[in-house]
Amino acid sequence: MIVAMGLETLGQVNPDLVQAMAGLGGGVGFTGKACGAMTGGACLLSLYAAGLTPHDAIDAQLRSMEMAEELVRWFEQQFGQEYGGTNCQQILGAAFEKRTPQPACADIVSNTYSKVQEIAEQHKLDLTGDAHD
Repeated sequence: MIVAMGLETLGQVNPDLVQAMAGLGGGVGFTGKACGAMTGGACLLSLYAAGLTPHDAIDAQLRSMEMAEELVRWFEQQFGQEYGGTNCQQILGAAFEKRTPQPACADIVSNTYSKVQEIAEQHKLDLTGDAHD
């Protein structure tokens, strides 16, 4: 969901990428592991960085890792402390067994997407295809 939202922000449509990212849902294929909002947000930051530094793949990778680290630290503080961890199963608790998105998921996705946008702005990413210096 987060990648679909990010593509929309970029004015792009990529159903194959969105479908590929669906595998992160439920903590990687509903195994309950790392929350898909967190991992999807890290992937979106990498997508943003890749599109903004097309001539320097190493710079894009380094920027991606730095931004993803910021996102994970924030996610751990924002949700990890509240839910006792950042795994989907920890966040959803007993509701995880339903294997469907829960109301908490919408809030987490929305807040994580906002944080991704904030991190992109802090790193002076323009999201229209140009980096600010």
